[in-house]
Amino acid sequence: MDDGIKLERPDLNNVAHEVKAYIEALETELARWQSRRDTATGTELEPGEPPTTLNVITISARGLAKRTPRYLYGRQRRGGMGVFDLETAGADPPAVLALADESEVVLLFTDFGRAFRLPVASLAETPVRGHGQTLAAMLQFRPHERIVAALPESGGAYVALVSQRGWVRRVRSNYLGKSLIPGTSFHDVKEGGYLTAACWTPGNGQLFIATRLGKAIRFLESQVPTRGCLGIRVDVDDAARAVTAVHPDSGVFLLGNDGKGTIRLMAGFSANKAPGAGGKVAMKTDDLIGAVTVSEEDDIFVISELSKIIRFGVDEVPAKEGVVQGVNCIALRNDKVTALTVSRRLEIGD
Repeated sequence: MDDGIKLERPDLNNVAHEVKAYIEALETELARWQSRRDTATGTELEPGEPPTTLNVITISARGLAKRTPRYLYGRQRRGGMGVFDLETAGADPPAVLALADESEVVLLFTDFGRAFRLPVASLAETPVRGHGQTLAAMLQFRPHERIVAALPESGGAYVALVSQRGWVRRVRSNYLGKSLIPGTSFHDVKEGGYLTAACWTPGNGQLFIATRLGKAIRFLESQVPTRGCLGIRVDVDDAARAVTAVHPDSGVFLLGNDGKGTIRLMAGFSANKAPGAGGKVAMKTDDLIGAVTVSEEDDIFVISELSKIIRFGVDEVPAKEGVVQGVNCIALRNDKVTALTVSRRLEIGD
């Protein structure tokens, strides 16, 4: 994409023929991108949105972070190639995606169970393809500590936390307010292993917890005691990967690292009477990356290990009541998906 840098074309008359041909081929490819055509499907990208203060926040495994206005990400067709996003080293892939307004604060949760508050505006705004800044120095992380979730402030009554071995706990929103001491711990790694996911809940809904191998459980969030409990029983070769708040009419978007995703309707996924049971198959996958509750008016953002990001409408993914493998959501080539998030669609004129 054009990052705003304007360069004049040099004189190529004295350049070797093969070099000139290569440069002209690159110019042709650039022009194709600038014509806003999706390289995977050959169809025109859908119209974008007017400038807003909403930002896409990308965080790498080692804590490199950036924010970019959401309107700079054109909506593509499901299964497209996407565009390059956060610039990182090869051993530091994108790990977390979030959507927040530049006036908001995001709550960062680490695998150690610690919480931090980060004003969105404190992150430097960059183009879609841009460098980030290191959060470790800003937030005083411990060695090998990494961020597993980023949630906009004031998203609900509680934040639900889930760990590798399926331990779940709810934290009241008032504990995460302005008085939060940076690095406050809300999870004991000795109980259920490292933290893997977090989500906002309304306080009177249900929780849907999914594992790496595509198993899941659904139960009333009010059944989780103050100190937490086992939310889902996981096998030795499995681990809890995602938690999202649902109700009986919800649809949950599930995505595997192979780029295949599906929307599982809760109408076809019965609730358990209590937490702590073994899950049942929600999606056929060997490596579930995440699960988020969606509506037909939402947009999904998916990013890969090589930092290719795509934005597409939820209405392009078939909703199912039964178990399926899913449909292609992003074109991958020697790559795999690492993170996803969801955002309400904003049309021109909103």
